[in-house]
Amino acid sequence: MDLLVIRHGLAAQPEPGQDDEARPLTGKGKRTMKRVARGLVTLVPEIDALATSPLRRAVQTAKVVASEYEDTSPEELQALEPAGSREEVLAWLQQRSDPETVAIVGHEPHLGLLTSWLLASPLNHFMAFKKGGACLITWPDHPTAGTAWLKWALNPVQLEKLGQV
Repeated sequence: MDLLVIRHGLAAQPEPGQDDEARPLTGKGKRTMKRVARGLVTLVPEIDALATSPLRRAVQTAKVVASEYEDTSPEELQALEPAGSREEVLAWLQQRSDPETVAIVGHEPHLGLLTSWLLASPLNHFMAFKKGGACLITWPDHPTAGTAWLKWALNPVQLEKLGQV
């Protein structure tokens, strides 16, 4: 199984009294994510499933990514919220059929903690994602914590350049 991990794009600053969950992508964030998504397709030509945090900026990012992949629509997964459970994300991955390429969209520091745990199962994290950044990890067999391999990790500028090729 391959797992494409994507951090949401640039989001608006919260309005006074606005819930953090309601913050949308900015215009620049949407444009950048469109170019990032094109770059992702050059590296990962197909995905079989796409899950996203239910927060607005992540859902919007997932929709932009899904627009670059045929027959893909995002599924909201509570475990991808900023305080979500990495065990629940792993359980969702384990329910997928092998071999499969799946993508998730979420937030920092949750994605860095999750990815670090999937790669090496430490309690602290060594991975971090810029807004619009992504990585691809893989398992030779069934997904479990601490057994994934990192195939690549790129920032949004690198992904945008790949989308221009």
